[in-house]
Amino acid sequence: MTSFDDSVLDDPSKLSADDPAGMLVATATAGAQVREAVLHTGEVDLGAVAADGRPRSMVVAGMGGSGIAADVLVAVGGGACPVPLVAHRGYRLPGWVGPMDLVVAVSCSGRTEETLAVTDEALRRGCRLVTVGQAGSPLAERAAGGRALHLPVDAGGRMPRSTMWALSVPVLVLADALDLMSVPRSVLDEVADQLDAISARCAPGVETYENPAKRLALDLAGTLPYIWGTSDLAGVAAYRLACQLAENAKYPAVSGVLPEAHHNQVVAMAGPFGTRAGSDDDLFRDRVDDGPGWPALRLLLLRDSVELPELTRRREATMALAEQYDIGVQELAASGEHPLARLASLVAPTDFASVYLALVQGIDPTPIDPIVFLKERISS
Repeated sequence: MTSFDDSVLDDPSKLSADDPAGMLVATATAGAQVREAVLHTGEVDLGAVAADGRPRSMVVAGMGGSGIAADVLVAVGGGACPVPLVAHRGYRLPGWVGPMDLVVAVSCSGRTEETLAVTDEALRRGCRLVTVGQAGSPLAERAAGGRALHLPVDAGGRMPRSTMWALSVPVLVLADALDLMSVPRSVLDEVADQLDAISARCAPGVETYENPAKRLALDLAGTLPYIWGTSDLAGVAAYRLACQLAENAKYPAVSGVLPEAHHNQVVAMAGPFGTRAGSDDDLFRDRVDDGPGWPALRLLLLRDSVELPELTRRREATMALAEQYDIGVQELAASGEHPLARLASLVAPTDFASVYLALVQGIDPTPIDPIVFLKERISS
């Protein structure tokens, strides 16, 4: 059974030693990433793309930590965008994508196998194309050869999953230039300040009792996290957290969004991870003394501040159901008015929590050995 050492959280020197590649530092650069991306994207003339008019659709292709840029676009654009926004993951474009559509290929390294394949296919089909990623990379070279626009991103040595904002902002600025959604400079500046403020509250030097990210990490430790968003936007944050827990903490989690989760995932509360896992009368027992067994479900509701009345009722019913099955549940509420600000308020503290959960397990959050193995196996 995995052990958890919560004393490490209030020992900055230990946190630093156990995080040699600096994932906590990289996570804290979110606000700076927004500012740098605004600056670098502003140096690129988007006029040629905008001059071609509004595309039939905007398809954003990417994988893993780069692919989240597509989800950010969809979350921010929501149902107000006048054209379909499609987050695409895989080797092949949908059959309907053609010259009337804009394909945006995002790869932090500019070397992602699937994204390069999609880029080649977009060029063959004559699609409008913009690429986002490292300058001088194979992705950038394809853009130059196909007379497409490349938006360079300098990851600064960060892993793709900790470069979310540097990769997402160019895509949002592009969508704004195409008049597909409104993401003005003032909003980006506001979000950068917001991310800085969250980083300060979640910093390693802030003690656990007043650090929301450290407390969340401890709440999730030893449980099976169920992470549900109460809107499509919050659902993106839920998916992001599940991915961050996997990569940073090497920890499994289940993400979902209301109302869909009420039609399938919710039934697991009645199974061995729900009532049977939580059947011990002593809620404050030391789990270290327990033998191997089912981890208890822990429900984390990411609550959007813009919520349909029907979803408000479902959220309240979810809380009541969790109480009936003795399942731990908590809410993290979004703040801000613009969709990007609301998304940032949910993503930023949970990104930190995923790193802290790695460190309380004694796990280095940076390595991704299974991904490296698969890449080597596939390329051999």
